[in-house]
Amino acid sequence: MALPWLNPDIVAFPPVSQALTDPDGLLAAGGDLTPEWLLTAYRMGIFPWYEDGQPILWWSPNPRLVIVPGQLHISRSLRKILRKQAFRVTLDLCFERVISACAEPRAEYGGTWITEEMQAAYCQFHEAGFAHSVEVWSGDELVGGLYGIALGKVFFGESMFSRVSDASKVALAHLTQQLQDWGFELIDCQVSNPHLRSLGAREIPRESFQAQLKRLTPLSPHTPLASEPGPWQFDKSLSVIDDED
Repeated sequence: MALPWLNPDIVAFPPVSQALTDPDGLLAAGGDLTPEWLLTAYRMGIFPWYEDGQPILWWSPNPRLVIVPGQLHISRSLRKILRKQAFRVTLDLCFERVISACAEPRAEYGGTWITEEMQAAYCQFHEAGFAHSVEVWSGDELVGGLYGIALGKVFFGESMFSRVSDASKVALAHLTQQLQDWGFELIDCQVSNPHLRSLGAREIPRESFQAQLKRLTPLSPHTPLASEPGPWQFDKSLSVIDDED
C-alpha cells in the first residue's frame, strides 16, 4: 500500500487503523509541524518521527507503551537519591536547552531524530503553552531533563536525557507525581524499550489507547490542558516519595 502524502495546507490525517505493520505504525508523510498540525496529531495518537534528509513521517504504533502516573516504579536506589534531594528540579524553566540536550547524538544510535526543524517546531509549541520541560540541576548545571506535550489529562512524553546517573529518572519521578496530583491519568511513552518498562511502563493495544485519548483529551483544541495552557510550576506541597520505604 502506498504511503499517504499529506497536503501541508490541509490539516488532516488518515485513520490510524491504516498505519503500516512494517515498519510498525508508519501512517503518512508530508504535512507540516505547526502547532495546529501537532495538536491534531497528538489528539489522534499520532506523532512525528524522522531523520534529516527524510520528509516528515507520522506514526501511530501498535501496541502503545504507556505509564499510569500512580504506577511508576521507583527503585530502592532511586528512592534514596530522591530522599537525599541532591538535585533541584524545575518545570518550563529552559525548554530550548532541554530539547537541545535531548537532540545530542547518542552512542547507541549514532545520530538524532530531533532535527533542527523539530526543535524549532516544539519550541514554538512550548511558546503556545502545549509543550513542557522538566529540568534537573546540580548546582547551576543542567544535568538531566525531559520534554513532552500535555493535552487534557494525558502527557505525551517525547524524549529525556541524563548527563549524570539517574538524572532523567529523577525528572520523570517528579513529573509523574505532579501529573498525578493534577489529575492526569496517562503518560504516553510511544514505543517499548527496556528502560521505560523497568520504570513501570506497559504496552496496551492501539485501540485501547485511542479510546483513552477520546475520553481524556478535550474536544476543543483551544482547551488542551487539565488547567490552562502556559508555563508550569511544581506545587510547593509536592512530595515525590512517601516516608515509608
